[in-house]
Amino acid sequence: MLSLLCVCVCVGVYVYSCVTMHLHLSCLGNTPVCTNIFPLFVCWQYKGQANLHVFEDWCGASIAQLRKNLHFPLYPHTRTIVKKLAVAPKWKNYGLRIFGFLHPYRDGDFQFSVSSDDNSEFWLSPDESPLNARLLVYVGRLGTEWTAPGEFSKFRSQSSKSVHLISSRRYYFEILHKQDDKGSDHVEVGWRPFLPGLKYEVIDSAYISLYTDESSLKMNSVDHIPQTLASHIQGGSTMQHGADMLKPDPRDTFYSTPMIDPARLENVLPACLYSPTYVVKDFPIARYQGLQFVYLSFVYPNDFTRLTHMERENKCFYRESPIYLEKFGFYKYMKMDEEEDDRPFFFPNPDEITESQLQPDPDVNPAEPDQEPDANRSNPDPDPDPEPEPEEGGMSDYSYEEVEARPGWAEESINWQRTFSVNPMDFELLRSDWNDLRCNVSGNLQLAESEVVDVLAQYMEKLNERNGGIYTLLRIINVEKRRDSARGNRYLVELELMERGRSVVRLSEYIYLLLHRSRLGEESLENTDSAPASAPASAPSAPLLCQPVMLQWRRDVMVHFVVPVKNQARWVQQFISDMENLHRQTKDDNFSIIIVDFESEDMDVEQALRESTVPRYEYLRREGNFERSAGLQIGVDTIEDSHSIVFLCDLHIHFPLNILESIRKHCVEGRLAFAPIVMRLGCGSSPQEPDGYWEVNGFGLFGIYKSDFDKIGGMNTEEFKDRWGGEDWELLDRVLQNGLEVERLRLRNFFHYYHSKRGMWNAQNKKTPKG
Repeated sequence: MLSLLCVCVCVGVYVYSCVTMHLHLSCLGNTPVCTNIFPLFVCWQYKGQANLHVFEDWCGASIAQLRKNLHFPLYPHTRTIVKKLAVAPKWKNYGLRIFGFLHPYRDGDFQFSVSSDDNSEFWLSPDESPLNARLLVYVGRLGTEWTAPGEFSKFRSQSSKSVHLISSRRYYFEILHKQDDKGSDHVEVGWRPFLPGLKYEVIDSAYISLYTDESSLKMNSVDHIPQTLASHIQGGSTMQHGADMLKPDPRDTFYSTPMIDPARLENVLPACLYSPTYVVKDFPIARYQGLQFVYLSFVYPNDFTRLTHMERENKCFYRESPIYLEKFGFYKYMKMDEEEDDRPFFFPNPDEITESQLQPDPDVNPAEPDQEPDANRSNPDPDPDPEPEPEEGGMSDYSYEEVEARPGWAEESINWQRTFSVNPMDFELLRSDWNDLRCNVSGNLQLAESEVVDVLAQYMEKLNERNGGIYTLLRIINVEKRRDSARGNRYLVELELMERGRSVVRLSEYIYLLLHRSRLGEESLENTDSAPASAPASAPSAPLLCQPVMLQWRRDVMVHFVVPVKNQARWVQQFISDMENLHRQTKDDNFSIIIVDFESEDMDVEQALRESTVPRYEYLRREGNFERSAGLQIGVDTIEDSHSIVFLCDLHIHFPLNILESIRKHCVEGRLAFAPIVMRLGCGSSPQEPDGYWEVNGFGLFGIYKSDFDKIGGMNTEEFKDRWGGEDWELLDRVLQNGLEVERLRLRNFFHYYHSKRGMWNAQNKKTPKG
């Protein structure tokens, strides 16, 4: 397309020409003012706005459904403008296309994010050409995904990689948004300099301009509308499952990176005793009360274990009650920019809502909670006559005959230009580290980026002081924090380092940030050089980054998977095959499987083990009915090395490839036991399509050193002789009372297969009577 030349009168003496790509309108006669942003000249009448196209009355929540609209993208219902990239019409069943130019306020690297209910996409060109626009960030593909206003970090797809922009240039952008008939409709795009710890800011009017002025164009004039990859159906692409957990994460394969020489880590930090205040050693706790003394760890970066694809109906992750969200939505987090009344909307406290307040008003049209306050002021009669029933043979809905406007009835008006302000809201940071037993779609707790950067800066400085500056931090793979506000925070730090500029190594160490040392010597520091001897005994000191004594995990310790079975041939064979694959992929020989067989008749379990390629196995046969507790205890009793790890296991588990290292990292003899949270797959689901819930109540999958297992008395085989269910909670009580911490983390790609209970264990089949 040819560019037109607009002559613009500028402030001052000189007259400049203003080049506007793809414009089919002349600036002449309007005398707009230009600004000289070399080498680009932008007409001021185009700044502070972007083009907005609206496609009404179209159901669905996905961008794919918007592209199916017959009139998309050339013939929208409405063509207007918007003054910032944060729009909330407060309507339903529509799609939006927003496009224009982005004007960076500085040279440098930026990061973008988009937030919306429901799906949305943000496209950005590396220049001003729409033809070069590429998808940068998005919320969802399937129409089941959504975010709350200002929630910029719910999905992995929301945050972009680094994008380099130059302030003297303009960049074509495009936003697509699809809203169904539920939820608090909104779409907003945020950006921030590509620096850790900064919050996203909504892109405001100062940084956008129109792609073209459509104010005087007829609706059938469409030559000016940009045709881009965003505006057309994406052919050849298959719909992927919406679970963020399925996308690659550096944690998944970190085990394959060579480990740093342990000698390089000696004396990097001063040594200190590790004695957290939340340990309940010798504290009397009631039966099954141990659940209340298990704390959750925080992780960084986001591991996307939150089941965002399961939150379409289940909104338990958010603080408000589901009933409150259904009635009032998330609008209380948004401040509308163009409300006539500056007074804030009244949103009741969800704790004070009565049942009667939540009942629908029979006199109110449900389509009108989201109406503007003045929407029905044209109706002077508060109780208009009811609409008469259509007579037989009357005019159909398809008639083009003119119909007289019925008095007292006004068509609802929609403010498509309504913009809003919102503070970035990270709901992850509002959660407590108490064991979350109420919401089984929430993921691991998220650790603030600023805290991680501060701790690692101190650690890397000490590491390089000790080793002559030979290490460069390449990537923060994983940081886990256990909080103890009374004494100090424990971190598991996992870093990818460059050593001497030549080789890549991994570091995986526990470190401790001692917060309160009000009296010197209170923590029995091994290295007293960390505090001046002249300090008064009662003077508080700065937090100390130190190496916790007796809190090192062993890299090559043997892990024994103990599984009791009975007449589950297909599952036993699958388990053996999974263990073979684990060995084949990791080349890790330091694990074994111990199968306790309660007289299985449907397969020869011992022969299957003998023919397998697992590095080590033990087959134990026991007579009688199936007993889970007894089976686990029999398996553990065969282990000779008390300084190896026992993993009490189930048969129906899909293991991630990093399971061995995950168990080893979170089991420390005399200190830590590990109860990973498994995702229970729903009926018809698979590891490739993981629909289901986190098993937040179950502790049956449990890792612990054999010496600690023996010390607490092992399994309760007497009380749980003829039944199972509750034996894991009873074991947890004793583990905690013996002074161990229990690490509780959701593991990526750690699934419990769906299976029927029919015909399992000791169930007797009912014979069908003959007719």
